[in-house]
This record gives sequence, structure tokens and C-alpha cells, in this order.
Amino acid sequence: MKNASLPFWREKTLREMSLQEWESLCDGCGLCCLQKLEDEEDGTVYYTRIACTLLDQTSCRCSDYPNRLKQVPDCLQLTPDQVEQLDWLPSTCAYRLVAEGKDLPAWHHLVCGNPNAVHKAGISMAGQMISMDNVTEDDWEDHLIYREI
Repeated sequence: MKNASLPFWREKTLREMSLQEWESLCDGCGLCCLQKLEDEEDGTVYYTRIACTLLDQTSCRCSDYPNRLKQVPDCLQLTPDQVEQLDWLPSTCAYRLVAEGKDLPAWHHLVCGNPNAVHKAGISMAGQMISMDNVTEDDWEDHLIYREI
């Protein structure tokens, strides 16, 4: 029997969540929408500060979420099955935390009620990104950032 006093992310697995619950887990950090580079020798994934053309660099939300898969062919639609396989998801990612059986952090909007808390906590890249429209792929290495994954 489920405990009605627990928030949905503590009582359900990712696969058990409704679409609305699943979508609400996103904290709006924007890290999924940054271009990443993979070291061909050891497979390490590095984040860049280069944002998808659809990422609003202030809110860290997709500017055309319903149509993103049509507009950006390599956009990834995250699913419960993928979460455990994508080792580049940041350690702060709610999808990753729930999959690992962990609780959401105090700054997460579902916990504190403030969707801007992710920015105030320094988790997001708000104000620190550049659009991929403004940098050639050959120069991506010049925009690597350190993020603990």
C-alpha cells in the first residue's frame, strides 16, 4: 500500500508516473540542452556552455517544447528507460535522483515551490550560455565547462 502523505516522486517509480508528474520533475537547469563532447578514448562526457538553439538562456526552458523533436533532429526525448543508461545526466537531475531512490534537493521547485530556486542555487547555467548558432562545431572545445556528473 502506498503512503498518501509521501510526494509522488517518493512513492512512484519513474515508469509509474503520469505524464504530468514526469514532466514536472524537470528542474529547469538546462544542462540536458547543452552540447556535450565525448572523449573518444575513455568515453568521458564533457559539458560545454553551448546551448541548443531552442533553449531560453534566461529561464533554461525550451522555447518550443511541443515541437522540439521536429525542429532539432538530435534532441533527446528522455524516457524512464533511458535515465539509468545516460551517465551524463548531472548528479542533481531529478530523473536521475528518483531512479537512484534518492529524494529531491531542497532547491527543487517541487520541494520549495519556487521555479527560480534552481538558478539561485547555482545549479543552472542561466546567463552563462551561448547559442550554438554563434559558434562553429570546430570551436566547441573552447567552451568546455566543468560539471560534476
